[in-house]
Amino acid sequence: MAKPKVASDWLAGCAGCHMSLLDIDERIAQLVELVDLRATPITDLKEPDKDGVTVGILEGGINNTYNEEVAKKMRSRCKILVALGDCAVFGGVPAMRNFFTLEDSLNRAYIETPSTDASGKVPSSPELAVPTRVRAIHEVVPVDVFIPGCPPDADIIFFALSELAQGRIPKLEHKNLMWN
Repeated sequence: MAKPKVASDWLAGCAGCHMSLLDIDERIAQLVELVDLRATPITDLKEPDKDGVTVGILEGGINNTYNEEVAKKMRSRCKILVALGDCAVFGGVPAMRNFFTLEDSLNRAYIETPSTDASGKVPSSPELAVPTRVRAIHEVVPVDVFIPGCPPDADIIFFALSELAQGRIPKLEHKNLMWN
């Protein structure tokens, strides 16, 4: 029987969840014995297989039209979608932007910061994604598994991926979400 295919991507976040995935250390060798690790930010393949994957993992919230496209593509190409980390599950730190207008947020980021030079301006190009309100993944596409944490502990990620690799939906109960 073929190993289940796993793909991942990150959206609006810090990439800490993928760093926590790498923190499973030598257990990553155990994981690749169970799964075919496909497109990820840490591999050369950057999009989930056109013929689909078993498990799709998204980290980060959705804060622009490009993130929406990535989430919809991942959802359409995977059987089980995992929201990994607080940004994916709740909107996380990026969702703090929702308390302000987009214009105020962009002005603060590109014009008002102490490190911005005198010619600072908000980038504008038809090639840039259109910013949106920051949303959790489930606000845009259906999610099957939620793994909270900022970032989730490596042991929790390993447990969840091991369960998924063996065809089981992980039961992330209170004891599973606690650090040792």
